[in-house]
Amino acid sequence: MELEQQLKILIDDASNYGVSPLVMQRAITPVLALLAQQLDHVEYYVLQNLEEDWILTTIRNQAQPEREKKVIYAFATLQDAATFQGSADPNILAVSLPVTHILFKLFPLQQVDSIIFLKTPGNLQSGTEIERAKLQLLIQQQIQQLNKIPPNIA
Repeated sequence: MELEQQLKILIDDASNYGVSPLVMQRAITPVLALLAQQLDHVEYYVLQNLEEDWILTTIRNQAQPEREKKVIYAFATLQDAATFQGSADPNILAVSLPVTHILFKLFPLQQVDSIIFLKTPGNLQSGTEIERAKLQLLIQQQIQQLNKIPPNIA
């Protein structure tokens, strides 16, 4: 599914998420589109348990072991997701999700620091990190801009 289709679905379903369609269209989806365009794929695989909760991984900075982050990995291929950490746990599934929907779901996840998109098939060592705090800041800035528009502009 192309980015435009993904964004249209989010706009159409905005009220199901407790967001006005106008805010979704003018503040949230432009940020999601901007970030999604930096990634190489329109869909990624995310690991989740049988309750459909995404699998969190705690990572530590090697130079500063006391610094840790809780991240979700998004994989370019099903094979990459299946071989991640050598896990063959039958209670963990890899599900394909539209990239903009992954980013949108990151927004309210307070327990998650980032999603790391592993864009290159077969390479599980480097990816593109999207921090939840950055995503929230960008969306808040867009909402503030939306609130500054005078209501009488034709």
